[in-house]
Amino acid sequence: MAAASAGALLWFRPDQALQTAVGLTAHTLCGAAFTQQVDVEATFRELVLPMASVAAPFLRYEVDHPNRAVVANLLGVLPRRAIWTEGYGCRLVIDPRYRSPTPVAPRPASAPDGFAPLAVVAPTDRRLATAIENLFAEPRDHRRFVKALVIAKDGRVIAERYAPGFGVETPLLSYSVAKSFTNAFLGILVRQGKLRIDQTVGAPEWAQRGDPRASIALQDLLRMQSGTSAVETGSGFDPASQMLYVHDDMAGYVARFRLARAPRTGWNYTSADTLILDRALGVAVGDGAAGFRAFADRELFRPLRMDGVTLEFDGTGVFVGSTHVYAPARAFARFGLLYLNDGRAPDGQRLLPEGWVDFSRRSTLGAPYGAGFWTNDGPSGQAARLVELGLPKDGFFASGNRGQRIYLVPSERLVMVRFGYTETASFDIAADLAVLRTAIETTRPSDAAPER
Repeated sequence: MAAASAGALLWFRPDQALQTAVGLTAHTLCGAAFTQQVDVEATFRELVLPMASVAAPFLRYEVDHPNRAVVANLLGVLPRRAIWTEGYGCRLVIDPRYRSPTPVAPRPASAPDGFAPLAVVAPTDRRLATAIENLFAEPRDHRRFVKALVIAKDGRVIAERYAPGFGVETPLLSYSVAKSFTNAFLGILVRQGKLRIDQTVGAPEWAQRGDPRASIALQDLLRMQSGTSAVETGSGFDPASQMLYVHDDMAGYVARFRLARAPRTGWNYTSADTLILDRALGVAVGDGAAGFRAFADRELFRPLRMDGVTLEFDGTGVFVGSTHVYAPARAFARFGLLYLNDGRAPDGQRLLPEGWVDFSRRSTLGAPYGAGFWTNDGPSGQAARLVELGLPKDGFFASGNRGQRIYLVPSERLVMVRFGYTETASFDIAADLAVLRTAIETTRPSDAAPER
């Protein structure tokens, strides 16, 4: 209890909560303006303001197009500036001593193939078309703001739709879908023999003799069973939020927090665990942000033919693998196919270790969360509800704030990508699963019995 109380004193900073709202504004709108190239004002209205809570009426921003930057403030005070760098996306300028990496041009796009023709693929089944239409419709009591939907069956896109201003090549903000990318990068390094999931993290903040955090293993961070007091509530007062929008050294900030419980004795979702893990992955890869970017492109994006992907990094060059990946919807679908194909690329090349997908979807301590993915595998009430709504028992999914989802159903060889700006409090996953259920029903052979 004393350790947890000490942690609370460390992070309960009202001034930093306001800085979080301003940083969120600058960073998000920088991504909208320069990575996504979508309507900045609409992004501010639909995405930023609902997340900024009580600070929302006082937020102001300005887009600096010549310098590829966005400056935000709170009625003229607490200014925050986010800058965009070619190949690396946006970064908040918090400590001027930290410098952005050298800009790099994106690699040429892969040649078109059967999975991704340039034209939008309209559904051919009337029932599926109706279900998609219903998903994009706006209910009276809340707004979904769905921006992109892609459904792929047996490795081919069978249906997709985009909101006005968005299209096949528009990068979409992942939020916590990025955690599933951290899963993949760890899996690749494990297959290469550079890391083991059971090895201890070796964080320098935990090196003092007798520190109970020294026993935390890499998989404890991936499964969010580290026991840290660096909690995530999304309030702006919490360490995970302040990590993203107030601190340059994100992993270093949250690694200072003490334990709230012994490692592996409880599950608690927090992006703090992911950033500490990402720092360890960066050490294993080497050469900072540039090295990690090259590693990701060589070992994951090229084999999967994922184009238009942007990874973002903190001020120390650590991949922000909790939150900040941008990619077109089809690229996210290709990422999902990796897990439908048991960790293999379309050409059969093994990218993830054998058994890694089962490890990823296996429930952590009975929670509806596995290792970087949400899962139906465990006994939780949430898992049971998802099965009732239409996600088969073997289904699992990557998930991010405001309704970012990659649904995976191995038994049906189906992946569904759904991205939007849906308010978390009113997010209706049933609407998603109505589309998924219809896609399964309309693509299943007529003589096939439904899964029970």
